[in-house]
Amino acid sequence: MNDFFINKDIYLRAIEPEDMDVLYKWENDTSLWHNGGGSLTPYSRFAIRQYISNSLQDIYEIKQLRMMIASKTTDEPVGTIDLYEFDAQNRRAGIGILVDKNYHRRGYALQALECIEKYAFNHLHLYQIYANIATHNQASIFLFAKAGYTQTATLKSWLAVDNSYADVLVMQKFNNPQQIQPAK
Repeated sequence: MNDFFINKDIYLRAIEPEDMDVLYKWENDTSLWHNGGGSLTPYSRFAIRQYISNSLQDIYEIKQLRMMIASKTTDEPVGTIDLYEFDAQNRRAGIGILVDKNYHRRGYALQALECIEKYAFNHLHLYQIYANIATHNQASIFLFAKAGYTQTATLKSWLAVDNSYADVLVMQKFNNPQQIQPAK
């Protein structure tokens, strides 16, 4: 396995057909939908199966890469991490992460971010990665700040949550930030 995808307690791996049940559980957990994933309806097993089949395609084709976060001690999936809206021309991608609530507060999310960042910056040669985080998701805001992301914008009333709207923070991390040059 490539060193990009290994950390102290976890490793990242491709999605396998055996992951269907855990992905089905996570994608259909309505308590997570308010964090901005965009889901409004449950996913069928058929849809998850199709997604797994399509995940074999290259990031340059489907503009997304989802990997499973697995425990090094048990090899069990503990979460998932995505690069999405991959833009090769502008060398950027969004990043999203989910760690199962049974595995919170073990450092897995930060380790997974470190792995995917190494891959994004050193293999895909991205200039920046960004996360859009609902302001009520304080755990994610803390995680991304700890990982060195900077809040660069606030999207006002961006997410419909119950009968109101929530703001979203845009947090960015740059590859070699000392080399950032303004456009002329």
